[in-house]
Amino acid sequence: MFVSGFTIARNVVKADYPIREAIFSIIDLCDEVVVAVGNSDDGTLEYIKGFNHPKIRIIETVWDDSLRTGGRVLALETDKAKAVVNPKADWLFYIQADECLHEKDVPRVRQAMQKHLNNGDVEGLLFSYRHFYGSYDYLGDSRKWYRNEIRVIRNRPDIFSYRDAQGFRKLPNDKLRVADCGAEIYHYGWVKHPQAQQQKQKQFHRLWHGDDYMQKHISAAEFDYSNIDSLSLFSGTHPAVMQDRIARMNWRFDFDISRKKMGFKSRLLYWIEKKTGWRVGEYRNFRVFKD
Repeated sequence: MFVSGFTIARNVVKADYPIREAIFSIIDLCDEVVVAVGNSDDGTLEYIKGFNHPKIRIIETVWDDSLRTGGRVLALETDKAKAVVNPKADWLFYIQADECLHEKDVPRVRQAMQKHLNNGDVEGLLFSYRHFYGSYDYLGDSRKWYRNEIRVIRNRPDIFSYRDAQGFRKLPNDKLRVADCGAEIYHYGWVKHPQAQQQKQKQFHRLWHGDDYMQKHISAAEFDYSNIDSLSLFSGTHPAVMQDRIARMNWRFDFDISRKKMGFKSRLLYWIEKKTGWRVGEYRNFRVFKD
């Protein structure tokens, strides 16, 4: 079984993305990891070259900044990385620059890959998500956070990155059949120093909006983490690759988890989900394969 990892990167240094941690969290599962580095102005290419690992292979790309609608450029760049993986790869592990796989789940993912290797009905593997917010101690737990997504796919040309690269589909535009691998992705996209988080917001929203929107909505010097609807406390352990970053945390964020900034309908749906595990009207960009 041959496994290729792939990801994309652009200006990850100034926005303080944990891309090194992301890549090294999956590297033991992979025979190679392709990193598509877009044209950057903050030394991103040199930074990633400095990882100096024999499994990491870098390609250089140029982003089309005119493709702002729906974050389409992110999917196109993801497809560029996917297109140059080793052709003999059986599975492809996609990791975003602010995501990590916990080492405790590496055997579980490997086992799922092996189990479904020769089962063509399974086109990908599904992961559950932990979305950290504000600090490494809090998790987003409202309906605004997606609960599951595809991160391992077959090495097939008909599978493509969907919309803003959150997930995948197959031609012409069909959902993939996926098996739940029982592993979790730790998402750290909302855990940065408030200045770095605001820089990330500026970079991200430029992929979606014009200058007028940026000036009106993304002009503050620091991101305001207090404007969130609901959080819960995290009681587990973080991936080992994140420990140094967590130790360097240089800001403070505290939140009263009893506070819920929700209207009546959102509170009701939140209550139903917490009591039953059922998310009413949940969007799913996949079809779950049943053994």
